[in-house]
Amino acid sequence: MKFDTVIIGGGLSGLTCGIRLLQQGQRCVIVSSGQSALHFSSGSFDLLNALPDGRIVTDPLASVKDLVRMSPGHPYAKLGECKFRELAGESESFLSGIGLSIQGGATENHYRITPMGTLKPTWLSAPDFAVCKSESKLPWKKVSIFNIAGFLDFYPQFIAGEFARMGTKSDIHLFSLPGLDHLRRNPSELRSTNIARILDQESNRDELTGILSKAAADSDAIIFPACIGLKNTNMLAESRKAINKPVYLIPTLPPSVTGIHTQRYMHDYFVRLGGVYMLGDTVKKADMENGRVTRIYSCNHGDIPFIAENTVLATGSYFSQGLIATGSRIYEPVFNLDVAYAPARQDWYSRNMFDSQNYLAFGVKTNESFNALHGGKVLENLYVSGAVLEGFNPVKEGSGAGVSILSALYIADKIISKEGERR
Repeated sequence: MKFDTVIIGGGLSGLTCGIRLLQQGQRCVIVSSGQSALHFSSGSFDLLNALPDGRIVTDPLASVKDLVRMSPGHPYAKLGECKFRELAGESESFLSGIGLSIQGGATENHYRITPMGTLKPTWLSAPDFAVCKSESKLPWKKVSIFNIAGFLDFYPQFIAGEFARMGTKSDIHLFSLPGLDHLRRNPSELRSTNIARILDQESNRDELTGILSKAAADSDAIIFPACIGLKNTNMLAESRKAINKPVYLIPTLPPSVTGIHTQRYMHDYFVRLGGVYMLGDTVKKADMENGRVTRIYSCNHGDIPFIAENTVLATGSYFSQGLIATGSRIYEPVFNLDVAYAPARQDWYSRNMFDSQNYLAFGVKTNESFNALHGGKVLENLYVSGAVLEGFNPVKEGSGAGVSILSALYIADKIISKEGERR
């Protein structure tokens, strides 16, 4: 099976790279073993929320120079300050250009409301999410917080408590619809995705809007759990119009309706452009000759190899088994690439869960162009993108999505430029 580029991993980074390559006329295949981290996402994309020394970032474009100075091995440092700024802008244009609605920008982080009601800085958010510009004050005097009766993955009381601390009054309302009754019989079925399948139905719109408008008559806005819009993305807009009042979403515990919608949307866009997406397949090994990957073998295709000019490894970190940790080492399972990690296991982590955990910064070693290293040597046609990279802590820095998107666009442009020179 011959392609221009094989991408291993079908999450945010792999899909971003694949779509960009297809837009430039490449023939691409994505091999994905299953669900990506997008299924558990918050609905926001972080670029840079904090520096390694703990300082909060308000302007990522202005703060990147400090990050590069503190963490010279960071993926952003490999991009360089100028390229980082350029790609941040291109990322926003890329996402909106493929039809993903976003709010926010790289010149100023905004604050999204977390499932606990606190405020967290971020780069881009889904347009229906509750956000504000201030780190300590909300834009409403009073809100009505709604939850589905029996839904345990959303916490109105915690949210109302945090809102009160910031000067916003709240009232809490539980509601139900007949279509939700069968889910309530089993608590494990009353999850955000299953609820969304009911709330997305047009037949429930009038009843839902009636409940919301009546209970929130004297509120400035309605706060609603992010369990709507899985397939019917018009449902919330139509409800908001009928109520004639703002309705904002707050994330729930996973699974993430917004994240799953983003994954499906990007997958479908990739396929419409002509990409091949092989879900449920796992790359198990590869042949390498003279510093190049020549053939790639997957579980589902046996001895029939994938052959391509370039390969992109976007398998994610520990969560998706892009990295494997044993009692004594951390390794990359597909190509056995060089991985940066502390030799002593006690240096991998801190017993205080709120400390900066070192293992989060472990990852595959690359050169400045994100070419993988194998035995200390550069593999010229194997690139590494996203969470599997070394040198950054996505949790403490709030940089995970930014690294995934920016590295993917950079690698795609590198491949396109290189193939253009070959012709």
